[in-house]
Amino acid sequence: MYSCSVSNTSLDESGAVTLPGASGGLRRDVDLLRALASPEARRVGGLGVTRLAEITGREKSQVSRALRALATVGLVARDPESRRYQIGWQLFALTAGSEEMHMLEEARVPMDALLTELDESVHLCVLYGTDVMTLVTQFPHGRRAPGLTAPVVPAHRTSAGRVLLSDHTDKQLAQRFAGVELAGGTPTARVQSVEDLAEEIRRVRAVGYATVDEELEPRLVGASAAVRNETGQVIAALNVSARKDRVADLDDLGRSTARAATTLSRSLGWSARTHGAAGLT
Repeated sequence: MYSCSVSNTSLDESGAVTLPGASGGLRRDVDLLRALASPEARRVGGLGVTRLAEITGREKSQVSRALRALATVGLVARDPESRRYQIGWQLFALTAGSEEMHMLEEARVPMDALLTELDESVHLCVLYGTDVMTLVTQFPHGRRAPGLTAPVVPAHRTSAGRVLLSDHTDKQLAQRFAGVELAGGTPTARVQSVEDLAEEIRRVRAVGYATVDEELEPRLVGASAAVRNETGQVIAALNVSARKDRVADLDDLGRSTARAATTLSRSLGWSARTHGAAGLT
């Protein structure tokens, strides 16, 4: 299901912004959002109500009600399995300029087409520090894939992250990931250092898409390709994630994703004639 709706906010008597159903003022809700944007939350994949109550010094019932209100407007998202909350895609939309909002509107058609072609989960993602944030997801009817269904995941472990970083120089990569532990992950995780990440990005530039084979989670594979704006800058990634037993050829998945990303890029003003192939085939 594709969702980009924004619920209404309101003003209290003092003129402060309030959220429907929220148990406290905006300042206390911002405290929750700051906690969910913290290194701890990113490291463990979100925070539960109990931990958020500890951090903010609020009652669990108050935190729970506030989170439900924030979720209704897309500012937070709750993982149904872990029951942890994470930053939601709507924060991106609220701070986005006209270019980003135009991208969200234009993404609908190529994402629909890719879903129809592959019958696998399709995601539109952006870079969020050293992580990848999923803005919009299209799921096949009756099925959900693991992995990028979470709003925020590590960029170096995903094909989307490697695509989103494909404009970075080696120096820029080193600066962005300074102090970030890249080692570990699944047994098949190829990126264990910034040097490994730089090598993967060179591969992305050469073939026009990125693939991962059980690097984020066991039994999960994926492919991604860059979405570019009229200046040729990478502004997003189209990603397809699927169970490994459903994908016969990862490169075929990558090429299909790259074609859809090219379609979206062209609708945003990118032109191969003006900017070169830019890794899109």
